[in-house]
Amino acid sequence: FRNHVFFIAHSKMKLKEDMSPLLLQVFRSVVWVYSVITFLPWYLLSGASRSQAHAKRVKARSVSRNPAGPYRAVSNQLKLVSLLHEGVDTLDKVFEYAVVHFPQRDCLGTREVLSEEDEIQPNGKVFKKVILGDYNWLSYEDTFHLSQRFGSGLAALGQKPLCNIAVFCETRAEWIIAAQACFMYNFPLVTLYSTLGGAAIAHGLNETEVTHIITSKDLLQSRLKAILMDVPRLKHIIVVDKKPTSWPDLPRGIMVHNMAAVQELGSKPENSKSQPVPSDIAVIMYTSGSTGIPKGVMISHSNIIAGITGMAERIPNLNENDTYIGYLPLAHVLELSAELVCVSHGCRIGYSSPQTLADQSSKIKKGSKGDTSVLRPTLMAAVPEIMDRIYKNVMTKVEEMSSVQKTLFVLAYNYKMEQISKGYSTPLCDRLVFRKVRSLLGGNTRVLWSGGAPLSAATQRFMNICFCCPVGQGYGLTETCGAGTISELSDYSTGRVGAPLVCSEIMLKDWEEGGYFSTDKPNPRGEILIGGPNVTMGYYKNEQKNREDFFVDANGQRWFCTGDIGEFHHDGCLKIIDRKKDLVKLQAGEYVSLGKVEAVLKNCPLIDNICAYANSDESYVIGFVVPNQKQLTTLAEQKGIRGSLEELCNHAEMEKEVLHIITDAAVTGKLERFEIPKKICLSPEPWTPETGLVTDAFKLKRKELKTHYQDDIERMYGGK
Repeated sequence: FRNHVFFIAHSKMKLKEDMSPLLLQVFRSVVWVYSVITFLPWYLLSGASRSQAHAKRVKARSVSRNPAGPYRAVSNQLKLVSLLHEGVDTLDKVFEYAVVHFPQRDCLGTREVLSEEDEIQPNGKVFKKVILGDYNWLSYEDTFHLSQRFGSGLAALGQKPLCNIAVFCETRAEWIIAAQACFMYNFPLVTLYSTLGGAAIAHGLNETEVTHIITSKDLLQSRLKAILMDVPRLKHIIVVDKKPTSWPDLPRGIMVHNMAAVQELGSKPENSKSQPVPSDIAVIMYTSGSTGIPKGVMISHSNIIAGITGMAERIPNLNENDTYIGYLPLAHVLELSAELVCVSHGCRIGYSSPQTLADQSSKIKKGSKGDTSVLRPTLMAAVPEIMDRIYKNVMTKVEEMSSVQKTLFVLAYNYKMEQISKGYSTPLCDRLVFRKVRSLLGGNTRVLWSGGAPLSAATQRFMNICFCCPVGQGYGLTETCGAGTISELSDYSTGRVGAPLVCSEIMLKDWEEGGYFSTDKPNPRGEILIGGPNVTMGYYKNEQKNREDFFVDANGQRWFCTGDIGEFHHDGCLKIIDRKKDLVKLQAGEYVSLGKVEAVLKNCPLIDNICAYANSDESYVIGFVVPNQKQLTTLAEQKGIRGSLEELCNHAEMEKEVLHIITDAAVTGKLERFEIPKKICLSPEPWTPETGLVTDAFKLKRKELKTHYQDDIERMYGGK
């Protein structure tokens, strides 16, 4: 098992070449001859030298020449950018600009559901499977008229300008139609994750004093209904699904409306409309929060526009011919910003979900097409959790190949990695070997965005190679509209998040306790502070936290203190190296970064997810591990251990074997002795937002995980 064919060495991330030396030599000779013959014409015709120079140039520098910064993009040393187009300073104007320039272009697309059926699994569980048709499209003009009528209808239902309205809905076309309606009519939009617990949802609705909520039939039934008695101000529920539904068992005084009926109401003579100004709140976004109750982040129109201006600048040739696939939660700043970037440039947005994304996705009936195959997007955003899943699925398929296919794949992978590290492309490899992998995302993807959490170097390199497109890794927070940095697409280095966007600047603040200083050599290090017009107005009704996390400098610019630790490289690119809250001091005085331990160990094929934990009264780190079911079963068979997944996870011998493999991976990943977990607990249940152990962006909720595994913590630390 440890000689796994796709075990990735930490330093070079090469796949293990498990074949005869003679065959290897023959292959390398053929590749060498091919490279020599094709290199010169390719080099001269492709402009490779210009691309290499562009990738290696300095991208940001400190405007004060002080190593602490502030650092700005080289193109914007004198002034930060805050507008996409002159005079287009509120989100309703951004949409109007798109409608004027791209009236008949496709805007929002939804796949038709042809049929649904229940499929009984071998273990007796019933899975819902769907067969979906083509995408049906609304043009920019259609979308504009639907939004306008919906906003007018909400006003007719008593929704007032500058009074909050909530959207609690899955990612779909109606979400954006509702949001654009609220931007037009100056209704601040309160967004809530669909996976938040009942108490957190009620808290958000009560704190923002909403009287109207936009939701779906499913979420009203499964999540909202149970808490309606706890939200006394709520009067109107607007359900986005087309079929009218009666809800006889809701509390008295609550009226349920259908979205189409509200639009019909809004098509009557125009209701009074209040034009927003740039400083008005556009969105109050409740973060799922890895600790405590969710906080509402107040985001103004000008904040979002500055953020999307910075993001758009990092996507070369972004235009109305691009197609984006939307499937991440729109209540998350990454997805909302990405979709608004697309709307501002006239792109098509086709909707999907994690369960219908690819042909192999859980809700797609075998033999029918997933959304990427039908839509064939050019742009896609993903969180590392989803990329890690794709990476592990493909590598499992490689493991199942015949030895000849496997050999070809591994050699092509390693050859391409060497080439792209020099800035060269590999058209023949892409066509012959990686075309099938690339087709998993539709075959047209030219830009992959990654955000929400750090992406492992191995996964990033894998996506670069197998999907034949650059991965732009970004860094930003809800408090900065998701904007901070994004790596340039010509930059094929891994583990970095790029240079500051043209709307942002970044300073490093010394953190004495952690031992990080801007005077550190070779690279300045410290807590990351982000400043710029994209820094939001603060937390809703939370002055104390606002004083702790935000400040305004002498020039009147707002700054946010992220709590993340970064270092700037010589070319002006940022690397996230630690987090203040993830740092734990062990009994003997060593500091352990739990995030660093997790990032290294997540590269191990046996691990689907891991949470490192350390108690300051103890001398060692422990870990909770969600193992990869297929890998764990294979390992159990090798050891002659039989049983269900739950039995394997509770088997002392399996725990020992997995710990042994994790220790090897930790050593390969160059973790210090005291950073390597000494004991682990295997979890048969995956951590999903529904379990409450991770956020919607799949970040670990350490407090909840600690509570959940309290008995195991005591056992591993010798208390039981």
